[in-house]
Amino acid sequence: MAKGKRKVPDINSSSTADIAFLLLIFFLITTSMDTDRGLARLLPPPPEDEKNENTDKIKERNILQVYLNKDDALMCGNDYIGVDQLRQKAKEFIANVANAENMPEKTQKNVEFFGTCMVNDKHVISLQNDRGSSYQAYISVQNELVAAYNELRDELAKEKFGVTYSELNDLQQKAVREIYPQRISEAEPKKYGEKKR
Repeated sequence: MAKGKRKVPDINSSSTADIAFLLLIFFLITTSMDTDRGLARLLPPPPEDEKNENTDKIKERNILQVYLNKDDALMCGNDYIGVDQLRQKAKEFIANVANAENMPEKTQKNVEFFGTCMVNDKHVISLQNDRGSSYQAYISVQNELVAAYNELRDELAKEKFGVTYSELNDLQQKAVREIYPQRISEAEPKKYGEKKR
């Protein structure tokens, strides 16, 4: 061997790739990835024919307008309210227990387990926020609206079946959802103002 020259050991590149692959597999197996996060919303179906005008317009009494402005102030109907009051307002609107004229109209429907009953399936909660409103306030409003539906469904499930909504079987849950269908419509955010920084 010549003086000053060393032999460099060969690195087995396939064993390095094997180790990297094993580490990747280990990471994928041991890491939990939550895929069911986010807001559960159903998008409306695409219009079948743009020329066909929708003649089934929603009556004003069937819509609860909820607006969150740039300062995170919440307006429900024509009143400014706190987020903590939204759940109760939404429950009153959705249930319309007294079948009031200024609240959503009810239709008669045959629902499994409940028989023929009056159902509030025409109501819509229309949520709109300003582009300047905070994400936290927006999520709080969303949570309160969903909680209103959850509470109504729980109350009905306890009254009829003696257990909470989550403890019902699929058919029972479907029947409860027919009586209290979740109908939240989100309008595109408006830009009325900017928050001062």
